[in-house]
Amino acid sequence: LHHWEEPVISGTRGSGAVFFSGCNLRCVFCQNHSISAEGVGKRITTARLREIFEELIAQGAHNINLVTPTHFVPWILPALEPPLPVPVVYNCGGYESLGTLRTLEGRVQIYLPDLKYLDPALAARYSGAPDYPGVAKAAILEMVRQVGAPQYDEEGIMRRGVLIRHLLLPGEMENTRRCLDFVAEHFRPGEVLVSLMSQYTPQPGAEGNLRRHVTRAEYRAAVAYMENCGITDGYTQERTSAREEYTPAFDLRGI
Repeated sequence: LHHWEEPVISGTRGSGAVFFSGCNLRCVFCQNHSISAEGVGKRITTARLREIFEELIAQGAHNINLVTPTHFVPWILPALEPPLPVPVVYNCGGYESLGTLRTLEGRVQIYLPDLKYLDPALAARYSGAPDYPGVAKAAILEMVRQVGAPQYDEEGIMRRGVLIRHLLLPGEMENTRRCLDFVAEHFRPGEVLVSLMSQYTPQPGAEGNLRRHVTRAEYRAAVAYMENCGITDGYTQERTSAREEYTPAFDLRGI
């Protein structure tokens, strides 16, 4: 049970997070490097995956949170049948093909994508994906088409909708402005939620601006820009979130 997602996802009982090994991006600042790039994990069957979902629900999970699931979608889909009694969250980096997303229609109720970059050069330098901006924009538009505006249960927990995350990177305010401009230009107030994150944490071997945390002034400027764009539905983050203890320990617990 994961208690550190946005409040509408984690709620009071936690989100049933299932982390998948590997990733379709190669972000140099990844906080989950051990599972995203080093192959840490355990091979399981689709039947066991279904059991894991059900065990998390029995523990009180508000939802089932599929973290970096893209490259396992063909094996995840059978585990989602019959439909679960809680929403399914598709928690991804935003680098999604429309074909993959369309196979998920009706099976995923909440999309939780990153919008990392709208600068192709930055996307190439930090994630090895110069086409990321166009791919992510198209993917997010498709996600909103599928699930529509946010809906909540009686506890205020999201039942349906799209929550877009953007991580402010040190020294890259112009990229953040572009990402917030995209949201403001394409979605009506309340049509999506936005989570503007300050938790960037320097990783071993980081170079240039990535060797430092986001400054207080940088994050204040980003929050002010988001408000000036008219984006008021969503979350900002305390700068104390940029600490190593927020990086999960992947000990194969629950598998």
